[in-house]
Amino acid sequence: MRILVLFVVAACALAQTPDPAYEPLQKAYDALRSQRYDDAVSSFARALELAPERAPVHKDLAYTLLKIGETEAARDQFAEAVRLDPSDQHAALEYAFLCYETKQRAEARRIFDRIRHTTDPAQRATAEQAFQNIDRPLAEGIERWQHALELSPGNFSAHHELAQLAEERDQIALAAEHYEAAWKLRPDHRELLLDVGRTWRMLGKTSQSDAALLAASRGAQARVAERAKALSPRRYPYVYEFRASLELDPQNIELRRELAYLLLAMGDKDAAEAEFVTLAKATPDDLLSIAQLGFLRLAKKDLAGATPLLHRVLEGPDEELGDKVRIALNLPQRLTKRQESTRDTVSRESKKLADKSLQAGYLKDALKYLTVAHESDPVDFAVMLKLGWTYNVLKQDREAIKWFDLARKSPDPAIANQAEHAWHNLKPSFARFRTTAWLFPFYSSRWDDVFSYGQVKTEVRLGRLPIRPYFSTRFIGDTRRAVNPGQAGLAPEYLSESSFILAAGVATVPWRGLSAWFEAGEAVRYLTRNDVGRMIPDYRGGLTYSRSFGHILHPSRHGLFAETTDDGIFVSRFNDDMLLYSQNKTGYTFRAFESTGFQAQLYWNWDLTADLKGEYWANYVQNGPGIRFRANVLPRSMVFSVNALRGTYLINTGNPHGPVFTDLRAGFWYAFTK
Repeated sequence: MRILVLFVVAACALAQTPDPAYEPLQKAYDALRSQRYDDAVSSFARALELAPERAPVHKDLAYTLLKIGETEAARDQFAEAVRLDPSDQHAALEYAFLCYETKQRAEARRIFDRIRHTTDPAQRATAEQAFQNIDRPLAEGIERWQHALELSPGNFSAHHELAQLAEERDQIALAAEHYEAAWKLRPDHRELLLDVGRTWRMLGKTSQSDAALLAASRGAQARVAERAKALSPRRYPYVYEFRASLELDPQNIELRRELAYLLLAMGDKDAAEAEFVTLAKATPDDLLSIAQLGFLRLAKKDLAGATPLLHRVLEGPDEELGDKVRIALNLPQRLTKRQESTRDTVSRESKKLADKSLQAGYLKDALKYLTVAHESDPVDFAVMLKLGWTYNVLKQDREAIKWFDLARKSPDPAIANQAEHAWHNLKPSFARFRTTAWLFPFYSSRWDDVFSYGQVKTEVRLGRLPIRPYFSTRFIGDTRRAVNPGQAGLAPEYLSESSFILAAGVATVPWRGLSAWFEAGEAVRYLTRNDVGRMIPDYRGGLTYSRSFGHILHPSRHGLFAETTDDGIFVSRFNDDMLLYSQNKTGYTFRAFESTGFQAQLYWNWDLTADLKGEYWANYVQNGPGIRFRANVLPRSMVFSVNALRGTYLINTGNPHGPVFTDLRAGFWYAFTK
C-alpha cells in the first residue's frame, strides 16, 4: 500500500504543469541577491510576461524599481499588485505614498481614506495620519479661495485654484462649477474645456461633457485638441452635438466652419448658409467661407447677395479660390501657377497614409488618417465613402451607414452609386422590419433530380435587444418526389419534404458569425403522401455558425480563401432528431475581368453530416472539387456553382444504396433583402 501511495504521489507531481515563470524568477532573485538591480528588473518583467496575474511578483518588481530610483514605474507596479490582490493593505499603503510623491494627491487621498477604515490598528493609524496630512490643507485651501471669491467674484485665479483643490478632494460638483466659471472668464485658456468636460463626465453629464470636449478638439491649440480627441467618443459627431458645443463655445470658428461644411454635405443648404453668414461676419478674412456663401447664393439665383461676396474673393490674395469664382462667373482665369494651400496638403497627405494603411490591413490607422482628411476637406465625398467602407469592415455599421448616406449625395456618379448601393445594403439592418428571401435550386446527378430550397423571412428589430422575432415561409421540394415508387417489396424513399413550412420564431443577432434560433410552425404538403398527413406540426431550432477567411468572391478581391458553415438543428418531424452539418471550402478567388465582371472561385469541398439517432442517410462525409462564378450581367447576389463530390456513408445499417456514392451538383444561389 505504501508503494502504491508513493507511486500515486510521484505520478501527480510529474503530471503538474511546469511553472512558465520559474526560470526568469530564479534569475531575478539571484540578481537581487548580488545587487544587480537592472538585471533583476529585466528578469521580473520577463516573468510577468509569462505569468501576468501574480501580485507578489509585481510587488517585488516595484521594490526593485525603487532601489534604482524609478518611482513612477514602481508606483504603477504597486497599482497592479493592488488590483490583483485588493486585500493586500500593505501594498495599498505603498501605492498611496508613491501616488503622493508623484503628484497624484487625489488618488493617494482616496486610498488612505479607504485604509483608515480597515481593521488593522497600525495600518489604520498610518493611513489616518496620511489622510489628514492631505485632506486638511485641501479643505483649508478650498475655504480660503471661497472667501476670496466672496470678495472678488470675477477673480479667474480664485476660480481655477478652487476647482483644482475641489477635484483633488473629490468634490466634483464644486470643481465642475468653478472650472466652468474660470472658462467663461478666460475662454482663451482652452485647456479649461478639458477640465470642464472631464468633471462633467464624472458627474454623469455625458452629453454636456461631449459638447465641451468637441469644442476643445476643434481649436487652435493642437496639444489641447489631441487630448480632447482622446477623451471623446470614437465616432464622428452628430449635428446636434455640434450645435450644443457651439452654445458652450460660440466663438469657435473651426467648430462652426466644420458644422457648415457638414450641413452642406448633408444637403441642408439653408442651415449651411446660416452658418456661413455667421462665419463671414466673425472672420472677414476667411475667403473660403465667404466664397462658399457666395456660391450658395449664386445657386439660389440671388445675384444681389452673391456678387459682393464673390468680388471680395476676387480681390483677395488666394488665386486658386479666385479662379474657382471666375469659373462660376464665366470669367477668364489668371495665367498663374496654382499654389496648394496648407489645408489641401494635409488632406492629400492624410489620404495617402490612409490608402497605405488600408492596403496593409491597418484599419484603425486608416480610420485615423481618413478622419484627419475629412476635417481638412469636409466636402471630399471620396473620403466619406472610404470612411463608410472602413467602419463597415470594422463591424461598426451604425457609423458606416451615416458616412454612406453622406457620400451618396456626391456629384460624382461613381462615388454616389457605390455609396447608394452600400447604404441600401446596410439600411435593412437598422429598419424596424426587414424581409429577406433566398432561393437555392440545383440538379443532382446522383438522384437525377432537381431540388429546390427557399425561404422568405420577415424579422422585427427590437431596438438594441440581441434577439429578433420573425415570421417565415420555407419551401423544400424536388421534381422526382421518390426513389422506388410502386416497386414490389420496397417502400418509396422520398427525396424531400415537398412542403411549405409556415412558422414564427425568434433568433439572436449574430455574434462573430454565431447565432441561435427556434421556431414553431406547420408544414403544409403540396403533394399527397401515404405515410404522413397533409399538415404536420413542425418545430425547429439550433445553432448556426459561419465564417470566411481570406479573399471572398468580390470584384475587388482575389487570392486564397476559406469558409465554413456549421449547423446543429433539432427537427421534430424527423423523430425529434438532432442533425449536424459542417460544410467547408478552401480554394482560390480569381481576379474579376474588368469588361464583364466575370469572376470565379476554384475550391475543394470538405463536408460532414451526422445525427444523434444514427440514421444512415444522415451520417456521411463527402469531398471534391467545385467552382463558383458570377458576372455583371447577373444580379449582384446571384452565384452559380458546380461541384463534383465523392461521399462515404458512416453508417450502413439499412442503407440500400451502398457505402460510397458520387454526385455532380449544379445550381445557383440568389438572395435579396428589403
